[in-house]
Amino acid sequence: MTTFSVRTANLPAINSMTKYPSIPTYHSLDPRNGGLLDEAVAFSGTVVGTEKVDGTNSRIILLPDGTYLLGSREELLYAQGDLIGNPALGIVDALRPIADSLPAVDGDRIVVHYLEVYGGKVTAASKQYTGGKAVGFRMFDVAVVGDYREMSDWDPQRIAHWRDAGGQAFLDEASLRRTAEGIGLDLTPRLFELDAAAMPGDIPGMKAFLDERMPATLAALDGDAGGRPEGIVLRTSDRSVIAKARFQDYERTLKRRGR
Repeated sequence: MTTFSVRTANLPAINSMTKYPSIPTYHSLDPRNGGLLDEAVAFSGTVVGTEKVDGTNSRIILLPDGTYLLGSREELLYAQGDLIGNPALGIVDALRPIADSLPAVDGDRIVVHYLEVYGGKVTAASKQYTGGKAVGFRMFDVAVVGDYREMSDWDPQRIAHWRDAGGQAFLDEASLRRTAEGIGLDLTPRLFELDAAAMPGDIPGMKAFLDERMPATLAALDGDAGGRPEGIVLRTSDRSVIAKARFQDYERTLKRRGR
């Protein structure tokens, strides 16, 4: 087996295989108008609810040669040791100190830490988390890519299909918590764990559920934050099922329905 080197690696392939997949909405989106349909994602067992922080999706990609890459959701922005990094959304400045402190990967695999970088001037919703220019970050997932060598020879469409079909191996909730504690990173706020049977099935019921469970953000960076949350991410303990519920989707849909 040849030794991995970031200098000779297929970086477009690594970028694609480590992108964070799209999360479906709890109630399906109507492609005609962006409203919600009555069909909901089916959960079973325990459902873990976490705050959906409105920032920018970012990646710390730990490589088998002991180096790392930093990326946004779509692009690679920085490789360890670069003199210049892409300044987009302040991701590199926020994550480089974290990446420098993380232990090297053990074994021939790629490990990806997914974080939400928020506050500052990251998104239009930044004022909900800070009254000034504070920037924060919260980790929300970790994935392990063990078969990266084989996929390095795949065409981009095949990698994208693998990713969108759930090919990435994410840590379950217990492992994710242990990992975060071990490296000293805060997770997105944990809100509740409840039986799937307690989840609302209809749209008005889910809006009321959001209001009850997430009245204000738990990720504020200072006392002058606006405090309005974006929504909740719902997942099973083993992360086999995941969905998001955003306030604006339910508010828009119910307004259209005259409720």
